[in-house]
Amino acid sequence: MAYSLKKFKEELARALDDDLHTRQWHNLVDWLIIAMILLSTAEIFLSTFDLDPRLRRVLLWVDIGTLVFFTIEVSLRIWVAPLINPKWSGWRGRLRYCFSFYGMVDVLSTFPFYLQWIFPLPVLAFKALRTARVVRTLRIGRYTKSFNLLSDAIREKRHELIVSMQFLVVITVILSLVLFFAEHDAQPEVYHNGAVSVMWAFAQYIGDPGQFADTPPVTVTGRVIACIVGLLGIAIVAVPTGIIGAGFTDAIENRNHKEEVESDAAKLRNGFERKLDRPTGLQVVPPYRSVEDLKARLNMKSDNLQEAVSHGPGFRIVNLASAVPTDDGTYVPDRIAVEHYPQNSPYGCCIDRGSRITIVAPSNMIDPGLSHFCFYLAYMGGFNYISREVGERAPYKSFYAFDSTDDVEGLKEYSADLERLMARPGAWSLTVLVASGALEPPYPTNLHLAVGGKKGDERTAGDDLFVKDAATYEVFYSTLEQLVAEHLELSVDHQKYHATTSARHFLRKLSFSDDANHIVMRVEWKQLLWSQRRLLLARDIAESLCRAILGTPLPPTPPELKTKAIGYDGYSG
Repeated sequence: MAYSLKKFKEELARALDDDLHTRQWHNLVDWLIIAMILLSTAEIFLSTFDLDPRLRRVLLWVDIGTLVFFTIEVSLRIWVAPLINPKWSGWRGRLRYCFSFYGMVDVLSTFPFYLQWIFPLPVLAFKALRTARVVRTLRIGRYTKSFNLLSDAIREKRHELIVSMQFLVVITVILSLVLFFAEHDAQPEVYHNGAVSVMWAFAQYIGDPGQFADTPPVTVTGRVIACIVGLLGIAIVAVPTGIIGAGFTDAIENRNHKEEVESDAAKLRNGFERKLDRPTGLQVVPPYRSVEDLKARLNMKSDNLQEAVSHGPGFRIVNLASAVPTDDGTYVPDRIAVEHYPQNSPYGCCIDRGSRITIVAPSNMIDPGLSHFCFYLAYMGGFNYISREVGERAPYKSFYAFDSTDDVEGLKEYSADLERLMARPGAWSLTVLVASGALEPPYPTNLHLAVGGKKGDERTAGDDLFVKDAATYEVFYSTLEQLVAEHLELSVDHQKYHATTSARHFLRKLSFSDDANHIVMRVEWKQLLWSQRRLLLARDIAESLCRAILGTPLPPTPPELKTKAIGYDGYSG
């Protein structure tokens, strides 16, 4: 049931994405919305005429029908907003959507009309509500390029427009004050203060429709200033027109460039078609693609590829050289690649599968290969998954160790989601990090487990440690040690090379229930990125967690892991 609801929500988000070039039934939804906007506009126009009462009743039912339609449509838009853009995730994100331009048009043209049926409104307020229906016409701007081009042109040249208007205002005020001093002696009863001259000058710009500035100057100086104001009246129209015209040209060029980038981004996504992972027999997303391989495979230039990655979402450029230890002084050349990752939230990815186990990945955005490894570890085990994928990588502000959740963008939302996932009785988390990269030497063991102790501390129980259920942790450790030794000839250690005692550690900063248990695991970079058996390792870790914590075998392989597809599209959960 939950899966069906999720699929319905995804399809609905695609239908409401304002794109008239999607699948057929999605287009039918768009054209139905456009038809209802036009019907509502026609009803508003016809209601201004003196019509037969029977026709007025028909218009009333049209008004009610369109109101109900738009209420359902706008409510659904708010509901699926996070799937259209991750920045609108959560109730705060949906609130931000409501205050975006089209979001505000949606809300103001729909929900306020119910007030007339809930509260007795004064006649003036009732008329204001009825008049606000006209705002619905703006909603058609979502589907018309001309409207969007105008807004893009104004937005593109807003700084130039502001500067030019400021200049014209300042010059007009100066001329107005000179006009006052020139005309005050000649017409003291008319120009009795500076406000009159200022009002007179600005009134000339709009044609003085109220005739409240019909006081022409009589002095030579005043008439000269009047001529200058007249020329400025031409400039006040010509200058913005020229600026907006240039903005139109830029907007058209930008629109064409954006379409080109979107096309390249679609090609880039196709470059991450799932491939057969031979050791596991699963169809999986490649952990990375080298830049040179993508350029050759997709017939793209470097600049185009860079822009396609930036357009995303779900792509980043990484340097794989950072995943190779260099303690022996060996030079490792840069190896630039593109990494694809799942994203469904402003900070990265959060998937709640209802499990007691959560895979936590706070540094995916900075460590190549970690995102791929952690995602499939969680997916094969049926575990919850939360990862940080988005943010500035230089300077890097960690989600793993910090002083306050207010210090880093997205950290507060990430922390709230993690605390929610860990609020279940008997919850466990496994935080996965990397080891033995460019900043670390290789270690004799391949997997390093820690539970909050000092380096070399072999305790598995203690008030200062992350694990409350030491017996279960020991079962997990011994199971993992046995599986990876038998299947992969790898070894495990407990708190031998890494400490997790810092007061800035996220497991000490956030609020978890008293019975929550946490494990930190560092995986040798060679095993999670360079080894062809990396997903066998992920499966062994998932199986160890299932056996020790849940008391169950590893779940059956999800059908999506046997299906050819593009990227992370279509994965459930």
